[in-house]
Amino acid sequence: MSDRKLQKLLDDAVERYNRPDFIESDPIQIPHRYAKKEDIEIAGFLASTIAWGQRKTIINNAKRLMDWMDDSPHDFIINHSPRDLKRFEPFVHRTFNSDDCITYLSVLQHIYRDHGGLEPVLLDAFQRESTLPGSGWNQFKAFFFSFSHLPRTRKHLPDPLNGSAAKRMNMYLRWMVRADSCGVDFGIWKSWSAANLYIPLDVHTSNVGRKLGLLERKQNDWKSVVELTNRLKEFDPADPIKYDFALFGLGAFEKF
Repeated sequence: MSDRKLQKLLDDAVERYNRPDFIESDPIQIPHRYAKKEDIEIAGFLASTIAWGQRKTIINNAKRLMDWMDDSPHDFIINHSPRDLKRFEPFVHRTFNSDDCITYLSVLQHIYRDHGGLEPVLLDAFQRESTLPGSGWNQFKAFFFSFSHLPRTRKHLPDPLNGSAAKRMNMYLRWMVRADSCGVDFGIWKSWSAANLYIPLDVHTSNVGRKLGLLERKQNDWKSVVELTNRLKEFDPADPIKYDFALFGLGAFEKF
């Protein structure tokens, strides 16, 4: 298939899936419950953290977290006391258990009380990214776990320098950074450029990417993230990750 035909196929798929009805079956519906910037980014961070497994279970468990935060994520993060965290003791999503959840909530309190929130902290981490693509996530992980935590909780943030594809966190950045006229992604982090995002690589995006000749590497690791992202930049350098909708939709909904 020529690049022109391939881009037409991908652009058409973006048109089909980068639409408001995509929200109904996707974890992005969780931050879409809110209008306040800080509520959106906190809800999105927690929802993306547990975004593996069955989508229905992801969404239900994320809703439970929001309910336990009194449906006001930012207010809860800023003002909660240790006593308030006891309500999260029954929480579990696959290997993300109550200890992990309580650690995340406690660290987020430090981030929002003392460091201006997730946007400046993540931006600083990625501005200090070395010549190795993905090291921004390692910078963020080091900062996040500079606060008190259990060793077991470290596995829930990605480590691209050890091969992690960082799918859930790349998806989170897509939500926060990409702005489009369709209203699926939020585009509330104005200090970021969508041109610098990485593809949220999962089984659907990788399989379709290989079938279309966009990805040659066999493993679903960070090197594949970089390879596929760079290929997608050839079609739209300013907004390459819009094609996440195309690759995911073709795989998940059309069984391409």
